[in-house]
Amino acid sequence: MTDTATRIAALNDAFRKNPFNRSLGKLYMTAGVNAHGPEFVARAIATVIAFDAFTNDNDPHLEHDFGSFDLDGEKLFWKLDYYSTDDPDLGSEDPSDPSKTERARTIMLAEEY
Repeated sequence: MTDTATRIAALNDAFRKNPFNRSLGKLYMTAGVNAHGPEFVARAIATVIAFDAFTNDNDPHLEHDFGSFDLDGEKLFWKLDYYSTDDPDLGSEDPSDPSKTERARTIMLAEEY
């Protein structure tokens, strides 16, 4: 693992474990997840917080930026995107630098991907 990947993984893990800390990033749910109701949403968020099943298949760059899980018979994905703090329409040039990067985590039904 490179130093950059280690730093990105640590930042991603901090946000994953503290999804409501807006200084770490923004959390989004898709319409499909929200349609299952607030209890489902809460359990989906709790599952992401506890997620630690990173493998070479779901984490090839060792950044802890994607995961999948099953909840109530539904397959869900979560993923992180990195946006520039200077222009949120652009991707971040350096996701290892929180001063240049806004993280956005989306939790979605697999069928919405």
